[in-house]
Amino acid sequence: MNLRQLRISRRTIAVAVALSGTVSLAIGAHAALNKRSLDAAKAMTTQQVTGAINTGAPRVALIIGNGHYPDAAAPLAQPINDARTLSAALRHDGFDVDVVEDATRDDMVRAVERMKAKIRPDTVVMLFFGGYGVQVGRESYMIPVDATIWKESDVKRTGVSVESVLDVMKEQGAKAKLVVLDASRRNPYERRFRSYSHGLAPISPPENTLVLTSATAGKVADDSTSPNSVLVSELLNNINAQAGAESAFNKTRVAVSRASEGEQVPQVSSSLLEDIKLGG
Repeated sequence: MNLRQLRISRRTIAVAVALSGTVSLAIGAHAALNKRSLDAAKAMTTQQVTGAINTGAPRVALIIGNGHYPDAAAPLAQPINDARTLSAALRHDGFDVDVVEDATRDDMVRAVERMKAKIRPDTVVMLFFGGYGVQVGRESYMIPVDATIWKESDVKRTGVSVESVLDVMKEQGAKAKLVVLDASRRNPYERRFRSYSHGLAPISPPENTLVLTSATAGKVADDSTSPNSVLVSELLNNINAQAGAESAFNKTRVAVSRASEGEQVPQVSSSLLEDIKLGG
């Protein structure tokens, strides 16, 4: 090999090396560009998903199930089962749920304060109470497990009125207020004072409120032997992504009435300005 051939070979090798480096740089730049594009797409997707989640109104639920009352002949099994079952369903549907079992009056008051702190003007709020309820005058009282009731004033002193909780929701500016009361039971206090009335008082719903009670005003309903009350069982059957709350409550009323052959007829009271979806 002469000197000229050697120089050409060296030049060819140098060109090849240079071309190889250029191609590597180009491949690296293309890969980096693709990675940035993928990262941007992921970020955009995450932002879109987060935006979709945040566009829905926040939903808050306070669930109270009271079963062990010292003055009762036997514990109530259904309220605590109902509270647990309903809580699971509402959490699945996106509710921020606070569940309290066998609540004392202090427990109930603190739970209402926690609920109050979560309510914003666009919040949908649900209250469920299962246990004993007593009406005094025009108000319906949820009875805590530590209540000592011998006269009408004891109900006001130791109970928590449904109307007072609705007032809290209203004052906080809740978008919609949903109430489910499974408390129309014959309770152990009924013979202790003269002015006692069976069942619960009719609840006049403030604006944008929907109320479902397990029986019509002044009526009582007996518990079945099922783990869950017929009211909660039928309500769960009618909660889905398509049905609004008012439709679900009314279907529940009809289903309970049919299942009991008219012996138990729930009551629905509504002042909703727009229907609210319960399902996710």
